[in-house]
Amino acid sequence: MEIALLAGAGIEQETDALLVSAQPGPRLDAMGAAADARLDGALAAALTDAAFSGEVGTTLVIPTLGRLPARRLVVVGVGAGAPTPDGLRRAWAAGARAARDAGARRVVSVAPPAGDLGEERAYRAAAEGVRLGLYEFLEYRTQDRPTRQIERFDFAGESESARRGLAAAAAVADAVSFARDLVNHPADAIYPERLAEIAQEVAASAGLECVVHDPAALEAMGAGAILAVGKGSAREPRLIHLTYRPSGAARGTIGLVGKAITFDTGGVNLKPTGSGLEHMKSDMAGGGAVLATMRALAALAVPFTVHGVIAAAENMLSGTAFRPGDVLRAMNGKTIEVISTDAEGRLVLADALTYTARQGAELLIDLATLTGAAIVALGPQGTALYGTDQALVDDLVAATAWSGEKLWPMPLWDEYRELIRGDVADLKNSGGRWGGSITAALFLREFTEGRPWAHLDIAGPAWSEKVTAYAGKGGTGHGVSTLLAFLERRAARE
Repeated sequence: MEIALLAGAGIEQETDALLVSAQPGPRLDAMGAAADARLDGALAAALTDAAFSGEVGTTLVIPTLGRLPARRLVVVGVGAGAPTPDGLRRAWAAGARAARDAGARRVVSVAPPAGDLGEERAYRAAAEGVRLGLYEFLEYRTQDRPTRQIERFDFAGESESARRGLAAAAAVADAVSFARDLVNHPADAIYPERLAEIAQEVAASAGLECVVHDPAALEAMGAGAILAVGKGSAREPRLIHLTYRPSGAARGTIGLVGKAITFDTGGVNLKPTGSGLEHMKSDMAGGGAVLATMRALAALAVPFTVHGVIAAAENMLSGTAFRPGDVLRAMNGKTIEVISTDAEGRLVLADALTYTARQGAELLIDLATLTGAAIVALGPQGTALYGTDQALVDDLVAATAWSGEKLWPMPLWDEYRELIRGDVADLKNSGGRWGGSITAALFLREFTEGRPWAHLDIAGPAWSEKVTAYAGKGGTGHGVSTLLAFLERRAARE
């Protein structure tokens, strides 16, 4: 689908669908009001008859019956008050879906309201909504494939700021969609070695450096934790290291670390039947988000050196699998007593965090589908956010004002560290049921080499069981937009 600007677009535009906006009342925008005048008030009457609220994401599709060059009007609600990035994203996602479902192949849209956002950011948010709202994963569908697709979506406008907004939206939405694809693929298509190959392909196309560490290299660097997790699978683990370097002088060095358990059986602590094993292909969503983020950095001209490190392994059950009671030695020399083989994500992250810190990263951010405890605490849409540096935590929370993703700061209570103190080793990999998300974060902190660090437990929002505002059922690409917004905010400030 092509998204572009169309100078002079208005109600005389011949198109399959003309998209206009309305606030509660309903109060139509200028283009909608002009269309209503041409229709002798029929549009306003239809909105009244349908009890159209004008709240964000509401839609109404009205055939024009030849009275306008556009075959149909699509009205989207933008809510009352000043527009927000997420409001525009949700509104235009809903409008694009409504136009597609009505059979439109070409859509012309009014310019999104800018308010205090400014024109560039308004166009960017709306265009992100269009691209993400129309995302579908059809790789394996051979029957009943959707036939209704929008081929071209034009926004009214011609300014350079609007053009920049559309270009940024394409980079971000492409990255989020790429992360969704990785999660939606089955585990027999995305396994550690294949994920490493995909990372090399991304590096070649996006101008990144890429180094892949196989088991021999991991053994040489003392990465005993990630090696242990991968022991039970015929698919060997990989530590994937991508590096982005800006075109000019770097303003700092940032490390992004992702958990990529490409399938998680729980190992010897086998997950019970009915626990959603079919969705355990999504346990690599953190690594997928890091890889997708790295893909977009050059397009957004991020002025930092960024290391993207992905710890990839399958946690399988076999005669060679690691066991409860085993003692592992991580890359930083600390020993770990295995309490549960189903607490494997923190093990692969332990080595990945240490590795990334030793690449010169000045701060670390990791993403992982880590604990069910985070879902219990915050529900399916909330990310539990932990950090050792308040400014870093505040910056990540502030980034969600753009991304619309939900992060909630959680405590790192030192008293709970006693729960992961080992009996025969330095640490246990599980502190038990109580405060499970906190003790998992405290475990990870042990491997950050003293760097400012933030941990995003995305166990809930990485996968959706239903269609949401601008994501379909399945992988959501959660975290990508927040990471990119965080980097852009920091660049603008520094």
